[in-house]
Amino acid sequence: MSRHLRVALVQTSAESLEDFADGLRRRMKSPNAAQLVVYPELHLCSLGVEEMSEQEAVDRHAEPLDGPRGRKLAALARELGIWLVPGTVLERAEDGSVHNTAVVYNPKGERAAHYRKIFTWRPYEPFCPGREFVVFDMPGHGRVGLSICYDSWYPEVTRHLAWMGAELVINLVQTPTTGRIQEIPLNQANAIVNQIWVASVNGASPTAHGGSLLVDPEGHFQIPAAGMEDATLVGIVDFDRVAAARTYGTSGDSWPWEHFQEGDSRLALPLYNGYIDPAAWRPAVPPQAPAAQRAASLDGSVTPEGGAGHE
Repeated sequence: MSRHLRVALVQTSAESLEDFADGLRRRMKSPNAAQLVVYPELHLCSLGVEEMSEQEAVDRHAEPLDGPRGRKLAALARELGIWLVPGTVLERAEDGSVHNTAVVYNPKGERAAHYRKIFTWRPYEPFCPGREFVVFDMPGHGRVGLSICYDSWYPEVTRHLAWMGAELVINLVQTPTTGRIQEIPLNQANAIVNQIWVASVNGASPTAHGGSLLVDPEGHFQIPAAGMEDATLVGIVDFDRVAAARTYGTSGDSWPWEHFQEGDSRLALPLYNGYIDPAAWRPAVPPQAPAAQRAASLDGSVTPEGGAGHE
């Protein structure tokens, strides 16, 4: 069975929750309708913040994930019958800490996943960094990983998500600087070296500098980096392209996940006080993947606990 997914990357400027809901409903009645709809980082938490103090912005926008905002977003996903990634939100945790958190809702209106940004943009981003990598499954399609903006600068994030079985990594961005120029090849490189899809969604002007894109597992732009204008960018993610790239090689000649052979010793990683275990280097294979891909894995079910170690 084909594992194609119609994705809408909504590159737009910051807006209120009410305007967001109205705009999303309009998009889903047009040729921009999609099964998975993705918005930029802090999309619902940035309107007017330039006129507030840092504490005022937090007080206005930070709330628990199951608070009023979360319930409205869940209801909207259920109403439209879509997978919805409304960007990231300011999450107030039970201990009072505030995180920059990506949230995902499924077509039933359930929160399917949430991810707290690990590499916050210090010193400018004052939120508490997360400490867990997050993937989730889209039944009938594939496994998806979450990263946020500056995470793309740290290859360990995308590598780990791919190792956990992510076939598509969604990178939510709000970059209002020329740093977006560097983020475009970084996202392309993350797709190439991990043989996965990468969708990077930035805000439009005046909130951010655009450049949203979709890259396939061999590094080709399925949606080329856009300009700074408001745009809804629609593309098709074929999850089976991941298995094809890993089976036949990127451009037919590179198999990065197949490098290690039986008998290879562990590779020391002094930077991490750890090592790569050749026996656990291959990524996990999600249940939606083709049978041949699952059979090709070391045991058909590589687990996230088995791929790295510490001396």
